[in-house]
Amino acid sequence: MSGRSGAPSGWPIHVALLVSAAIVLVPVIWTVAAGFRTQISLLMGEVAFSPVLFNFHEVLFSKTSEFLVNYRNSIIVGVASTVLCVGAATLAAFSLNRTLWRRWVVQVFLAWTLVFHMIPPVALASAWFTMLRTVGLENSFTGLILAHATLNLPMAIWLMSVFVREVPKELEEAALMDGATTPVLLWNVVLPVIAPGLAATSVLTFVFSWNEFAVSLALTMKQTATVPVAIAKFAQEFEIQYTQMAASAGLAMLPALIVMLFAQRYIVKGLTQGAVK
Repeated sequence: MSGRSGAPSGWPIHVALLVSAAIVLVPVIWTVAAGFRTQISLLMGEVAFSPVLFNFHEVLFSKTSEFLVNYRNSIIVGVASTVLCVGAATLAAFSLNRTLWRRWVVQVFLAWTLVFHMIPPVALASAWFTMLRTVGLENSFTGLILAHATLNLPMAIWLMSVFVREVPKELEEAALMDGATTPVLLWNVVLPVIAPGLAATSVLTFVFSWNEFAVSLALTMKQTATVPVAIAKFAQEFEIQYTQMAASAGLAMLPALIVMLFAQRYIVKGLTQGAVK
């Protein structure tokens, strides 16, 4: 069927988008809803159920629960590793695209970061545990922050390289002619232009750090465990606490959603300002 203008109808695209959205959202909605159910109701597969807050109370305020501590740990590790990773990636991207590196050096470096990013994190966990124990950083925030920053650094470098490459060289040349040093050039010229890309890279880095499980499990103990490690502990040897696991998973989604909403507004604002300029 064609529209009045003779263009083909776009309903198949809309249907495909709706199906794709349902594939993504239905498991999330089911998980969040499971947090408001009793264990018996969930295991019996009841469609209609009376919502309860028992699971959230147990996760947050039970005497045996340390979920709030785990939440704090994830925020500390996520924020610190994001700042470290994005800062290093920005400097690396600027160096790769604006200094006199030979082209083959840049290509080899980027290829190596891609290969490193493809290595499963669990394959690095044991080596990192041994290394951190040797230097006295086992079961510490510092060790986990360094590990998460290292894991996400290849992705951040690739993303920041794209944004730095798009900065007009005329702006940098004008700043250099005015006597700007490299730190001043980077802070006053490059960073304002790539602010939307910086925000996007920071969001992805934080979300990946927040969700990382294998390395966090290997490098942390009770005092430094993060949210993914805490959620896994609901699967015990003789019992799996499905509803409490679902409640904690629902709570774990909140920081990532908040960061995404904030970054979305920031990115749109940055792009709009760029268009006006």
